[in-house]
Amino acid sequence: MSLLAKLFGRRLTGSGSGLRLPGFDASSWFAVFAPAKTPKAIVDKINKAVNEALAEPAVKQRYAEVGAEIRIMTPDQLGAFQKAEQEKWAKVVQVSGAKVD
Repeated sequence: MSLLAKLFGRRLTGSGSGLRLPGFDASSWFAVFAPAKTPKAIVDKINKAVNEALAEPAVKQRYAEVGAEIRIMTPDQLGAFQKAEQEKWAKVVQVSGAKVD
């Protein structure tokens, strides 16, 4: 956790699983992607089907039971979210000195 404090110049609060770094989100996420150059009509059809499934009450309930948050996004919103995540974690990788084996 000292790396996080170093990166963001803040002290951690809490203890054990309740550690918090204000302004820092290290949650995991899942998304559905299609190959590059997939026609927009196909991407939109897949996006609509996935979003409809995620909006089903039983699906929402199951996700809530396991503590997962559903974020329904358009393909453009997902692209922007993915870009922001890559930029956020690039700094962590750079400061840590992590390398791919």
